[in-house]
Amino acid sequence: MLAVTGATGQLGRLVIDELLKVVPAAQIVAAVRNVNKAADLAAKGVQVRHADYDAPETLLSAFAGVDKLLLISSSEIGKRAPQHKAAIDAAKAAGVSLLAYTSLLHADISPLMLAEEHLFTEAYINRSGIPAVILRNGWYNENYTVSVASAIEHGAVFGCANDGKLATASRADFAAAAAKVLTQPAQAGKVYELAGDEAFTLSQFADYISAASGKTVVYNNLSESEFIALLEQVGLPAPVAVMLANSESGAAIGGLFDNSKQLSALIGRPTTTIQQSINEAL
Repeated sequence: MLAVTGATGQLGRLVIDELLKVVPAAQIVAAVRNVNKAADLAAKGVQVRHADYDAPETLLSAFAGVDKLLLISSSEIGKRAPQHKAAIDAAKAAGVSLLAYTSLLHADISPLMLAEEHLFTEAYINRSGIPAVILRNGWYNENYTVSVASAIEHGAVFGCANDGKLATASRADFAAAAAKVLTQPAQAGKVYELAGDEAFTLSQFADYISAASGKTVVYNNLSESEFIALLEQVGLPAPVAVMLANSESGAAIGGLFDNSKQLSALIGRPTTTIQQSINEAL
């Protein structure tokens, strides 16, 4: 029995799709906060179980009978440590034989503020004694392509990453990797640094949008404080703006770059380029 937390999220749904290619639906558990959002998964024969990180009593029953569990990191930055702790405790109590966790690229040396909660989770998993595999995911192509329309409208990409290289891949690539570790043997103890095969700078990203759209788009590099102010101006909450700007600043010093190509090796194909994702976004 294989279980995926956050199964109705953007990554979780893609992982379920990948698992359904190789695993009978009845052997897949979609652990979700809102079961109503998983009606389509239930219709496919997937077991849908209520699992709320903030309600630990739901987690043990959600993980009952599960052999391998993918713990997709919570989206609630600042609450991840207690939420992940609750999930790990429940996984141990349920007798899960392999726990896979979606961490952050090079979490142990990352300059990104996001690394703190991931490092806590990795350490807690290690102390729990549950056999585990750590998927240190880099940034998604979609983190950038979501702004393609805005970039074309304004003729500019804004950020504070300077010439930092971004080794991104598509969400589907990372989902395929997660499905692989859940379905392949001998994964316990492994730590994967997962990133795209081809890196780019934000200047190149702007150039790629120009080439694909026929509209001139340039990269406008801001200071971290200027970028925070811009993000708040367009409506992002202050903590989110700070986190995103900090991640860009971290990218400027290599925090989102990796050239080991472990992701493509794991999924058995090249990763999706940013140009491909731009074309899909357009």
